[in-house]
Amino acid sequence: MTFRTILRPTAFVDAPFGYDGQVARLAGTMCWFSGVELLHVEGDGRVTGELVPVSRIEDHLRDDVMAASWAAITGTRPPLQLGGRTIRLDQPQVMAILNATPDSFSDGGQGASAEDGFAASEAGAAILDVGGESTRPGAKPVWEGDEIGRVEPLVKALALSGAAVSIDTRKAIVMEAALAAGAALVNDVSALTWDHRAAEVVAKAGVPVVLMHHQGKPETMQDSPDYPRGALVEVYFWLEDAIARAVDAGIARKNIIVDPGIGFGKSVAHNLELMNGLAALHGLGCPLLVGASRKRTIGALHNEAPADRRLGGSVMLATKAAEQGAHLVRVHDVFETVQALRVWRGLRDQALTPRR
Repeated sequence: MTFRTILRPTAFVDAPFGYDGQVARLAGTMCWFSGVELLHVEGDGRVTGELVPVSRIEDHLRDDVMAASWAAITGTRPPLQLGGRTIRLDQPQVMAILNATPDSFSDGGQGASAEDGFAASEAGAAILDVGGESTRPGAKPVWEGDEIGRVEPLVKALALSGAAVSIDTRKAIVMEAALAAGAALVNDVSALTWDHRAAEVVAKAGVPVVLMHHQGKPETMQDSPDYPRGALVEVYFWLEDAIARAVDAGIARKNIIVDPGIGFGKSVAHNLELMNGLAALHGLGCPLLVGASRKRTIGALHNEAPADRRLGGSVMLATKAAEQGAHLVRVHDVFETVQALRVWRGLRDQALTPRR
């Protein structure tokens, strides 16, 4: 007996012209698709697949849950309002990583400065994501006082410049300090599970929040990650539950962004499965953020290249995310990623220009 069915858009096409009723638009983005893979999750945990064309999808929506998922996949996502900045989600936007930490895996121990943030904005980043605690595999928690000391002045300087700033933290007291300093979005790698006050802080502030999937704690998350029904199915259901908890805590659904958590309690195979299946996560009805920049998977696929030599793979994964309708990509290399996405956007614009 089928327990649940997840809908994964597939069979992407360049443009909808001449295909009335045969294609659908993906989550309000510049992506169109003509097929849907139905991932049937059986009662015993087995997952079976079935391919159907968009033209016949209505015949396969057997319950309200599937109908709601289809409506979410084909619906639009309203812009994010981050302070005085409006971030449109009809095209992929770049979130710049600014690690104000001495132990970040990606920058050789050089903490980010306000000048780095200004440069990222100039290079085309729509959001500047400031973090003061590394959550790389094996990382230890940072005392909240130290974390606030790292992020508060940086958030304040960037916010005063007019930038849209987010705070990357698991701790409620750090969220409060950063929001008071001008941050307008909370990016929590624990999806509001690490600190019992976090959901309350976000709900009270009324700001958007990123709920990221993870398995285990940073200290041990890469020891033996396991997904019995497959990474895509398990992550989908986990994020579905996280959204429900956030809404129950008083957070407006329109303020929730989801992130599959590439590299957080996942093997290389798990990460690749998620990247291939990203489009299914639009069934959750929330904007989709993907952060695969400089992750170990890239090194594992290219002679163990160190973090500072993973630019090509990072840009490839950002483009892969855009092709599946990701609304936001979180990256270290802003200029190069923005350039790649602008070329991608040019290709899409050309394809979506009606033929004469």
